[in-house]
Amino acid sequence: MGADGAEHGRLVDEAIDLVIRLQNDPENPITVEMVRQWCSRSREHERVWQHITKIHGASGKILTEQRKSERREKLGLTRRNLMIAGTLGIGAAASGSLLYPRVMRDFRADYITGTGEIRSVSLPDGSVATLGPDSAIALQYGEDARQIDLLDGMSFFDVTKDPEKPFRVMAGGVVATALGTAFDVSSDADIVMVGVDHGLVEVRASTSILAGGEKLGENDWVSFDASSGDVDRGKHEPGQVGAWRERLVIAERETVSALVARIGRWIPGKVVLADPYIGSMRVSGIFDLSDPQRALEAVVHPAGGRVHRMASFLTVISPL
Repeated sequence: MGADGAEHGRLVDEAIDLVIRLQNDPENPITVEMVRQWCSRSREHERVWQHITKIHGASGKILTEQRKSERREKLGLTRRNLMIAGTLGIGAAASGSLLYPRVMRDFRADYITGTGEIRSVSLPDGSVATLGPDSAIALQYGEDARQIDLLDGMSFFDVTKDPEKPFRVMAGGVVATALGTAFDVSSDADIVMVGVDHGLVEVRASTSILAGGEKLGENDWVSFDASSGDVDRGKHEPGQVGAWRERLVIAERETVSALVARIGRWIPGKVVLADPYIGSMRVSGIFDLSDPQRALEAVVHPAGGRVHRMASFLTVISPL
């Protein structure tokens, strides 16, 4: 019999702690042995561990002892790479602290996509949500309203009209409300963008000039920076809203940090932006995601950045 709610929560917390330990020090035999012993306590322990590691793509091989040299060779951790990584400040070192929110996001979500994955989901009212890579949504449907929480990433919504039940998407303090329309919502690096393919969408953000609401028509877009409260707006060419579904990123005066976060959803592992100044620069252009790394290079190079593929799990952007 499975553990009750409180017990299950305790086991999840313990498993998350162990995953963070492994991520911070994967070569430590003591940590590996701790995982082995924890999993052997019961079938429920093993089940929870498998669930947590599946969410994060952790390999079952971490339960086996491997020689340090073999692991270093497999991960490409050469002395040179380690020296470069050591100059990156807290960005890469914080990867362990970012693991816990990711687990919480995935537990809240009803639908999740992986790296490079685009997935269409039929919603209970007949509307369709198309999720971009490494994205997550949670559904909250009630008698009077239809609400989608965009927990991370991007999603294009083709909404079935129902005047009695407004269709709302919430993301990072922004609320986008539509009746019958098609629109795109993305959340990257604390910047939320809403673009309308057709129809009418009202956008609100209580802590900005959007507090009173702003109506967007066909091809209109607006972005909201949660950290600064800045609002930007513009108009796309027809057919450009949600272009990521065709593996294109179309940027108009977007920050490098937001574009790095968006393109990074097509790149395996973690993408670290080591210099905040580079991230604050603004870029416009069309970037082809058929080769995500080249697209990333095209974004950061004009801002004085360089892309380093450190290993299979880490890409670093540093100054030239």
